[in-house]
Amino acid sequence: MLKHIASAKSSDTGWAGHEFALAPLPDQRLVSRLITMATDFALQPTASIPQACGDWAKTKAAYRFFDHDGITPENLLASHVQATVQRAAAHPLVLCVQDTTSLNYSTHPQTKGLGPISNNRDKTIGLFLHSTLALTPTGEPLGLLQAQSWARSTATFGRSSHARNRTPRDQKESQKWMASFIACQTLAAQCPDTTLVNVGDREGDLYDLFVAAQSPAEPAGPRVHLLVRAQHDRQVAHPQKSLWDFLTAQRVAGRLKIKVPRKDGQPGRLATLAIRYAPVTLCAPSLKSDQPSLTLWAVEARESRPPKGATPICWRLLTTLPVASCAAAVEKIRWYAQRWQIEVLHKVLKSGCQVEQRQLETAARLQRVVRVDLIVAWRVLALCKAGRETPNGLASDWLSAAEWRALTCYMQERIKPPRRPPTVRQAVRWIAQLGGFLGRRRDGEPGPIVVWRGLQQLRAITAAWKRFGHESCG
Repeated sequence: MLKHIASAKSSDTGWAGHEFALAPLPDQRLVSRLITMATDFALQPTASIPQACGDWAKTKAAYRFFDHDGITPENLLASHVQATVQRAAAHPLVLCVQDTTSLNYSTHPQTKGLGPISNNRDKTIGLFLHSTLALTPTGEPLGLLQAQSWARSTATFGRSSHARNRTPRDQKESQKWMASFIACQTLAAQCPDTTLVNVGDREGDLYDLFVAAQSPAEPAGPRVHLLVRAQHDRQVAHPQKSLWDFLTAQRVAGRLKIKVPRKDGQPGRLATLAIRYAPVTLCAPSLKSDQPSLTLWAVEARESRPPKGATPICWRLLTTLPVASCAAAVEKIRWYAQRWQIEVLHKVLKSGCQVEQRQLETAARLQRVVRVDLIVAWRVLALCKAGRETPNGLASDWLSAAEWRALTCYMQERIKPPRRPPTVRQAVRWIAQLGGFLGRRRDGEPGPIVVWRGLQQLRAITAAWKRFGHESCG
């Protein structure tokens, strides 16, 4: 359950200690510094490093930490990844969703080691981040399994497709999808009773990835499955010859209604999707003619009658998991729909944690701070989800004693806090109210934007609570 994600108990650094205590850093004092920084960053997600640290001594220590050449981004993520695997082991199936986002540092042109992130190679510079987020099928964010970051080379930027095709596979940027899959394969051995499903968007429709997924595990161990949205109309070993035509030729097995949110001036709507599925044999691409054909399962969810002016929904999914019924096809569609969670995570990272406003002198330092901010962003997202999925859990599983007591007294206008902490749902709604959430009946549950704003207000409230001697009350 999400209850075990970040147990703060009575310590101000409880959740951060749980996520970072086993970080393989050169010195235990660096681990303590990491826990302190993560706690400070989480209490003020939108703050700059000096604002979050609170005083000059802690700020200097933070900058020295991110300048330490003995600390790698992988070291900073390692302890959290192990905690994520432990949480994943409690579930029979976990979705490992991967996606890429760009981090724009164009306002800091003096930062060394950045690269182009758009076609405007001279002005738009920054880093790319590719994250893998573990989710339950209902969307509970269990934590990160991997994060890769890099700067593109100006010398090779904008090469022709012919030149890219001649580049060895392990030197291509698309290798990020394979690296995520391999990381999941490595971690699968630590949770052998959990089925891991690596989920990717259209950019991850790579033939080599499916080949790897169907190869025997080395060493023998749990197999990681794939669920990818198809981008390429591949040649198939069927009378229809192409994947699109093959799916169109299948009978409609059922229909699924989904809510489509408002977007690009179009109002929200309820869309009806026709479901088709079948096993399919994909022929190897022409540039990989020496590779074998692959037998996978294909699922299509297509909207046949969209409103005027709306783009019809059409998802074509390929998976290594068997899809032998309409219910199984719908299940895979719902799993793929959870992919938006990683987009929300990246939005929290950029808008909530203000990671693109970090001012450090080198890309290496930025990549270190990105890992800390990424885990803070995950915690904000997980806190929101806990308020929905485990509403009757206790706020003490997420907030320190001082935080939930100060929050309760402030929101209920009382002097002495109750002996029992509020539920996590109540605490999340109170925090969201501090961030501007109105809590009207039609407003639903709060999202990460108002929660990260509210957390910043909660820090000030908790500091005042301590300053006036109420920390020991209750």
